[in-house]
Formats: sequence, C-alpha cells, structure tokens
Amino acid sequence: MSWGPFTSARSFLLLFLFLGLGSRICYGSGFGFDIHHRFSDPVKEILGFDGLPERGSVEYYVAMSHRDRLIRGRHLAASDGQKSPLTFVNGNETVMINSLGFLHYANVSVGTPSLSFLVALDTGSDLFWLPCDCMVGSCVTALQTSSSIIDLSIYSPSNSSTSKNVSCDSTLCRQTQCPSANSNCPYNVSYLSSNTSSTGIYVEDILHLITDDDQQKAVETPITFGCGQIQTGIFLEGAAPNGLFGLGIEDISVPSTLARNGLASNSFALCFGRDGVGRISFGINGSSDQRETPFNIRQSHPTYNISITQITVGQNSSELEFSAIFDSGTSFTSLRDPAYTFISESFNSQIQEKRHTSDPQMPFEYCYYLSENQTSYVIPDVNLTMKGGDKYFLNNPTVVVSTKDGAVLYCLGLHKSDVNIDIIGQNFMTGYQIVFDREKMVLGWKDSNCYNDQTSNNQPISPSQPPTVSPALPVDPEATGNNSQTPVAAPPTNHSPNLKSFTCTLAMFLVSLFALV
Repeated sequence: MSWGPFTSARSFLLLFLFLGLGSRICYGSGFGFDIHHRFSDPVKEILGFDGLPERGSVEYYVAMSHRDRLIRGRHLAASDGQKSPLTFVNGNETVMINSLGFLHYANVSVGTPSLSFLVALDTGSDLFWLPCDCMVGSCVTALQTSSSIIDLSIYSPSNSSTSKNVSCDSTLCRQTQCPSANSNCPYNVSYLSSNTSSTGIYVEDILHLITDDDQQKAVETPITFGCGQIQTGIFLEGAAPNGLFGLGIEDISVPSTLARNGLASNSFALCFGRDGVGRISFGINGSSDQRETPFNIRQSHPTYNISITQITVGQNSSELEFSAIFDSGTSFTSLRDPAYTFISESFNSQIQEKRHTSDPQMPFEYCYYLSENQTSYVIPDVNLTMKGGDKYFLNNPTVVVSTKDGAVLYCLGLHKSDVNIDIIGQNFMTGYQIVFDREKMVLGWKDSNCYNDQTSNNQPISPSQPPTVSPALPVDPEATGNNSQTPVAAPPTNHSPNLKSFTCTLAMFLVSLFALV
C-alpha cells in the first residue's frame, strides 16, 4: 500500500470549512482532513493540560496506547412492510476526533427540552451514560482554550419534563444492595484497574431519533441510561468527556432497547471512513454482497466476539485460530501471541525501509525510518480469514510517528496484548461499513467510503420476539503480494442530507482550536 504520511492541517481544515460552511448545510467534504489529536498543539490548552506530547511523537502514541489499555477490560430505504432504519435526530454522521481520545463521536439529543451531547461510540461496552448533576470536579463541563470556553451540556433529571428515575425493582436494575425496592437504582462501571469509571444512578428519558431515509420522520423513544454523577480517570482527561454511548449486546444498551420496543430490527451499522468521517444507523442488516462471520455465543459477559482461522501477510500464511472482539472503543488493535508475533515478523520481513531500533518507550514495536523526501511507502497486504471463509483485508494497518530527534517513522499499528484477550480496534476497521447483526448473530463488513448510498436488506421487525441470545466472552468491560494503492478520498457527490448540524458544530469547534496556532 502506498501511503502518503504528510498532510497539511491548516490547508485541509480550511478547505473542509470552505466547502462545508459555504453551502449553509455542512456536508462531509470530498477530501481528507487532519482532525486535531487531543495532544496536538491547539489542544494543549484544553482542560488545563500542560507539557503534553507533540502530535505524532512517540509520547503521543504512548499516551494513546495507554488509553487503550485503560479503557478496554447513508441513506437506506426500507422495503414494503419493513421499518425504516433509525439514526440520531442531528444526523447519521460520526467523526473520529483525535483531540478527544481518537474515538468516533456522534451528536445525540436527550430529554425535554432536548439537550445535545457529543458522545463516544463504544461497541465494547453496554451502558449509555451522560455527565449528570455532577459533583465538583467529577465531570468535564467545558473545553477551555486560551481565548474562549466551550461549554458542554450536563444532563439533569430535574430539568427534563420527561425524565424518570429507575427504581431498584426495575428489570434493568441488577444491583443487589439497594436500600429498598423503591430506591433509585445505582450503577458503577469500572474499566479494568485504570481508576477510570462512571458512577451514578439509572434514569429514563426520551432519546430523539429520525428515520434514516428520505422521510426523516421524528421518532422519540424512552431509554434507560446512566446519570453519571462521578467520572474518574481518562474521562476527565479528554476521552469521552461528554458521555459514552455503549453499543453492546446487553439489555441496557440502546440497540437492545430499540429492538425490544419494536422500533428497529436488532442490528446496527457503523461505518469508518478513511478521512475520519463515519456513519451510524440502527436497524441495518447490511447488504446481500457483504462478507460475514458468525458471533461466538457464550453465556456471560456478552461481546462482539468472532473467530479468525487464518492470517496472511504478503507471501506468508499461517493457520492460526483464535477469537477476538470488535471494539470501536479501542484505538489500536491488540493481539496475543502467536498471532501478534506472526503478523509482526511477517510484516517486518517484507519491508524495504530500515527498522527503528526497538525502544521500550515506543508504543509500537515494529517501526521503520522514512527518508527526508519520502512521501509514501509500500507494505504487504494483511488479510484475516474469518470463520466461514470470508476474508477481512486491513485497509490501514500503519501509523506515522515522529521522534524527539526529528526522525519520521511509520509503524505497524498493532499492540501485543497484555491481558488475556484479543481486540480488533478501530484502526483495523477503517474503510469498512461494519454491521453488528444481533438477529442473525453475525458480523458483516463491506468496503465503504461512508459517503455513497448503499442498498440494504433491512429485516422486518417482530416486536413480540425478544432479542436473540447474545454472544459473549468472559471479559472485564470494555491474496499475497504488496499493496500499492493510495488512500481513497471520499467522493464529492451523493452526500446524505442527514450530514448536517454535527459537521457544522464540529467544524466550528475545530476552528476555535485551530485559531490558537
């Protein structure tokens, strides 16, 4: 794959704003742009951070890799007689914001009157929680720059006429230490031993959606979510500062709620564009030409767990079989041996550039020097063969890193897992629409730039039928040859009319940060 490692943040962002704002309705532009990382120069003043790593530096990726270890533990029409897919009232667009933890975010609206929240999308957890009636110092209430303060919404049950507390006798309350059946149901979600958590009470309120079709009809549905009164760890440091939208399989998740209420089939789709723009839609079962693999069904701790039966790296192939979780809340893929060593060493043996000396401070083990005038590099194809035989090609397995001494490297964006679990992170999902079909119990994927319309096979809804038994894995929450293609820019046409206010809001947010440099 030929990959140009250098981009101009200023020119691309200005181009993005010109194309989007000039038409009054912001559509995703047809060009890639550089979204600020939370450790980039403009963001160093946000949340009072000082001395943070330079963007693209070794420390930059060390910090992002550390975040992963902490937190892990389109316009589709329905056929006759079928429900239209649903998406958020502000549009189906998602954006990967490097400045807020390298995660994909969406703009969701909750309550009456409605408030909008910029929430991180996480298929590795179940609970949707928002900052709510926060105790002092326990929520991020604003993003601060040297010249302005950008206020973030904070939910309060008392300010919404449709809010209801969830009592301990609710079927969704699993707490065993409630004072009484009528007490508010408490929750606490911890992420491994990272001192990262969200604590509060369950509440019920209205989630504002629209049909993801030409009609764009308003749909309002009650959902149960976490009123997060206390956040700790990385939730106070820039990752998911305004809430986390759990997309897991448990009954508490929003996809499960929509299916249970008969509003959408028990499935949803996430698209991860190469330019950082994506899509989310509920009730999508994908297309007839997508590739698929079954979920592994277990009895506890449900996750989107699949089986990989073979790995091919260029000319090397190995009949390795192991299971892994598809987790959009993890930035970089993390695998245990022998898969990690096979991929890494096979990749290394087919690289032309000089390898960087192994450095314990470097978050990636396999990195290679780029010469001063080098603007691209060639890497071997990497394919994962899934259970059932379909192949999953890695569109974007490398990252570019700059060192303190001024060297520029490209690295295989793969971590060796330090826990007893394998995770396919967001970087290995780039360039695909990923369908999480909980009715057929399959993971589907199809090449997509996340802009063009696509046909779908939306399944009819059976409100009387409960969601299918979920797959699970016991976890603690969260062809050969060289590829020489260049990154595919999104086409400038066929934009969904749903791509509206979120891009505008995000663009203005980035402008406020960009003005600092």
